[in-house]
Amino acid sequence: MRKFWKAAAVASLISLLGPRSPVAMELPPEMAEGPRFDGSLSVLTYNIKGLPWPVALGRSKALRTIASRLRELQSQKRAPDVVVVQEAFTAQARAMGAAAGYRYIVSGPTATDVTAAEMSAADHSFAARASWWKGETEGKYVGSGLQILSNYPVIAVHSMAFPAFACAGFDCLANKGALLVTLDIPGAASPIDIVTTHLNSRTASRVPDERSIYAYRKQVEALAQFIRRTHNPRYPLIAAGDFNVGSALPRRTALIDAVRSEWAPGTSVRDALNDYRNHGKILNSDAAYSLERARDWQFYSDGTAQKLTLTGIDVPFGRNDIDGMLSDHVGYVARFRLDMPDTGKSDGPVTSFALSKKLRF
Repeated sequence: MRKFWKAAAVASLISLLGPRSPVAMELPPEMAEGPRFDGSLSVLTYNIKGLPWPVALGRSKALRTIASRLRELQSQKRAPDVVVVQEAFTAQARAMGAAAGYRYIVSGPTATDVTAAEMSAADHSFAARASWWKGETEGKYVGSGLQILSNYPVIAVHSMAFPAFACAGFDCLANKGALLVTLDIPGAASPIDIVTTHLNSRTASRVPDERSIYAYRKQVEALAQFIRRTHNPRYPLIAAGDFNVGSALPRRTALIDAVRSEWAPGTSVRDALNDYRNHGKILNSDAAYSLERARDWQFYSDGTAQKLTLTGIDVPFGRNDIDGMLSDHVGYVARFRLDMPDTGKSDGPVTSFALSKKLRF
């Protein structure tokens, strides 16, 4: 059975790779006018399960429905300003942004992108134990599956594939990594940096926890270095995606330690779902479900030129959808108000996480 799965994956995962340069879309007249900045920004994070047959079945209809609903929201001027997408592996999945009417579309690392990395003795030992049966030695058959869709102009793009050895199990067939875009928001005090990523899975990788957590930690390290290298601290930062934390304490510890100490030193980095709840707001059942699963996160921090205030959480793609659940993930929107930074006042250390005690999985 595993041999069949792998042969099917090799045959079906090869598909056209999307662009990383921002692509401005030609839109119909009713969508031609860009959004007017009203002081707010909304970001949808969604793992759309854009996997090919036979790895996943019946995805065409679901992807069409997602695109159609986003396009309807666009026509009503209610669509998320930004959508960060994971698992956009197929051509149809990567075409969703254009079908939904987004003006700027950027794709993450392709299957051929390589990141040079110095390997420690432990890294060499980890790589030497790679398994053909688990898909760890066959190279990358698809890209990262990452996309960022925006109604605001993209003025800079950075992408990074995780080091080739830093993966575990069947996740190694995809060239996972990270993508950062800088958006120009006319009328705002500064641009804003948006990041999306997809970290190594646990059970779906089909390898022991010891192996998957090693790869996970290496990816977290690479992601932190990427953000430190590419993020402009003048700008606010929103980093959203499928972080695959789940119920594994070592994953939570690795990720949160990096977020707190390495992403934006001297600045408080918050988690939208927890921050919303910790301020006495009530998450709806789908948002609470996403929080409990602990896979899809939106982290955010202020820039020195502009700050972010979380104002709401919406779930346009939930479990009890009229069309059924359209993915194996909930797609939720975090809404922010963009303000001028306070002067002579510091947020101090990270306080809104309270992750070690308050997060439940």
